[in-house]
Amino acid sequence: MALKTTAIALACAAAILAGGAALAADPAPTPAPTTPGGKAVVARQAHYRELNAAFRAINDELKKDMPDKAAIAANAGKMKALAADLPGWFPKGSGPEAGQPTRAKAEIWTDAEGFATVASGLQAETAKLEQVALAGDMDALKAQARATGAACGACHSKYRGPETH
Repeated sequence: MALKTTAIALACAAAILAGGAALAADPAPTPAPTTPGGKAVVARQAHYRELNAAFRAINDELKKDMPDKAAIAANAGKMKALAADLPGWFPKGSGPEAGQPTRAKAEIWTDAEGFATVASGLQAETAKLEQVALAGDMDALKAQARATGAACGACHSKYRGPETH
C-alpha cells in the first residue's frame, strides 16, 4: 500500500513539475495594444485567422468522399469578402514599429504597388473560387483551390516574414 501511495505521489509530483516547466517556458503575453497601429496588427491577425479557417474548411471538405457543397460555397464567400478588405488591413504604422508581434514585412509599405498587385490577385482568385463553388464542379473546385493557394503564396513569399517563436 505504501509503495502504491509513493508511486502515485511521485507521478503527481512529476506532472506538477512538467506543468510548471511548460508554464515557465511560455513567454509573457503581449500587452493589449493602445496605438492605432498596434490595434491594426491585432485586427489584421484576427482577419487572417478567419481567412485561413475558411480556406482550411474548404480544403478539408474537398478531401471527403462526399464534400458539403454548401459549406464550401459559404467559406468561399467568406474568403472573397475577406480578400476584398485585405488591403485595408495594413494602414501606415501597423508594421513592426507598432510594438506588436507581426510577420508583415516593410515591403508591404515600401512596395505598395507590388503589394496591391498580389492583393488584387488574391481577390480575383477568391472571386473565381466562389463562382466555381456555387457551380458545384468538384474537379474545377479542386483546381481553383490550388490557384487560390498559389495567390496566397505569392504574397507570403515577398511580404510575410518567418515565424519568430
